[in-house]
Amino acid sequence: MQNIAIMCGGSWGTSIAQTIANTGCNTKLWVREKNLVTEINENHTNSGYLPDIDLNDSILAMNSIEDTIKDAEAIFMVSPAQHMRSILEQMKPYLNLETPIVLCSKGIEVATGMRMSDVLYEISPETPYLVLSGPTFADEVAKGLPAAVTLATNHKEIGIEIAKTIKSKTFRPYVTGDPIGAEISGAIKNVIAIACGIVYGRNLGENARAAIMTRGMAEMKRMGMALGAKSETFLGLSGMGDLTLTCNSSKSRNFSLGVMCGEGHSLNEILTKSKQVTEGVATANAVLDFARKHAVDMPICQAVNDTLHNGTSIDDTIESLLSRPLTQEMI
Repeated sequence: MQNIAIMCGGSWGTSIAQTIANTGCNTKLWVREKNLVTEINENHTNSGYLPDIDLNDSILAMNSIEDTIKDAEAIFMVSPAQHMRSILEQMKPYLNLETPIVLCSKGIEVATGMRMSDVLYEISPETPYLVLSGPTFADEVAKGLPAAVTLATNHKEIGIEIAKTIKSKTFRPYVTGDPIGAEISGAIKNVIAIACGIVYGRNLGENARAAIMTRGMAEMKRMGMALGAKSETFLGLSGMGDLTLTCNSSKSRNFSLGVMCGEGHSLNEILTKSKQVTEGVATANAVLDFARKHAVDMPICQAVNDTLHNGTSIDDTIESLLSRPLTQEMI
C-alpha cells in the first residue's frame, strides 16, 4: 500500500500519520481546524497536540474529507469515540467499500452502547475493518521510540498487508484474529486507569493499585468472553500491555484525571482545563449499559461511574467496594 488516509489530527492521529509517513507512504491527514492544516503543512508541527516534535514534511494535512480519502488504500479512524459516527457519516458518500478501515479509537458510543466496529457496520456494513490497539503514548510513537501494537481483524490477508505497510524498526504491529477482544480491552482499560488514578490521588498505596489493575483485568475479560472474545487476547498487547501502561503513568490522560479526582478536584473542573479527550469518562457510563445487557458484573467500572457521574463520594465508593462479599478469584 502506498496511499494512506488518517482521520483526525489530534495527538494519536498525528502520531500515526508520522509513523506511516516515515515508511515512505503518501500520507494524508484530515484535520478539522483550518489553522492547524496550515501549521502542519507549512511549519511541519502540531504544537497544540504534540509540542516540540518535528513532523515528517511529506504529511499532507487537509480540511476536506472527500479529498483526504480519495484514492486511499487504507483509512485509519482516529477520531474520539463519541465523534466516530458523525465523521463516518460524512465519509460515507466518498467511501470505496473495498477500502479497509483501521479503527484506532478506544471507547464505546454512549448514545447506543455500540463498539466502534458496530458503529462502522451500521453505516457501511460491507467495509472490512481492523482494530489497532496496544500500549502506545502518542508522543513516544511520534518521536520514533519503540512500540508494539495489536492489529486485530477477521480479514487476515488485509491485516498482514497493512502490518507490512506501517511497520518500521521501532513500530511493530502484530496481527491477531480477535477484534472483539482488542476493542473491549481498549475501551475498558481507560475506566480501570481512572480507578487506579483515584487510588493514587487518594494515597491508598501501591497494593491497592495493583489490586485494582488485577481485578480490572478480570472485568475486561468477563465482558470480552461474554461477547465471544478469546481469553488469550487479554494477556497480549491490547490487554495486559495497554492496561499496564495506562494505569501506571502520569502521561495517561485517564490515570491523570483519576489522580485529580482522588485529590478532590471536580470532574467539571478537570475537563475544562484539558484540551485532550479523556475517553474513559464517557466509556464509564456506556460500559455499564453494556454490562447490564450482557449480565456481566463490573464493580470497579460501576464505582468509577458512580464517582464521575452519579455524585457518589470517593470515600463512599471505596467503602462499597471493600464491603462486597468475597468470591473466588478467577470468577
